[in-house]
Amino acid sequence: RTSIIAAANPVGGHYNKGRTVSENLKMGSALLSRFDLVFILLDTPNEDHDHLLSEHVMAMRSGKKGMLSSATVTRNNAEDPNTSILDVVSDKPLSERLKAVRGEHIDVIPHQLLRKYVGYSRQYVHPKLSPEAAS
Repeated sequence: RTSIIAAANPVGGHYNKGRTVSENLKMGSALLSRFDLVFILLDTPNEDHDHLLSEHVMAMRSGKKGMLSSATVTRNNAEDPNTSILDVVSDKPLSERLKAVRGEHIDVIPHQLLRKYVGYSRQYVHPKLSPEAAS
């Protein structure tokens, strides 16, 4: 057995919800049927988000990693570098706390905490697929 992950862009660059997956990708149903799972990721147009994302990519690719831009996200209060914004007590709902305002610095998951999590997972987490899930 083998696993294959593939990606495809829709014909014309935009996914038409009125067409089937096969029609949108110009991929024959015989080939498409060989995939067990098909995920459709739709990009909802958002000019502000697209601007921040392109600015971030350009900064990373041009080697200006240390330069602050509106897409740079870091910590606002550096009291404890292992404290996530998710752990900070606040009256605001989580959706409001996660919104990054231009120029604001937020680190949702601190680098050190993420490293610890990945290290722990590699050592102690060993998922097994049950026979009924495999069938």
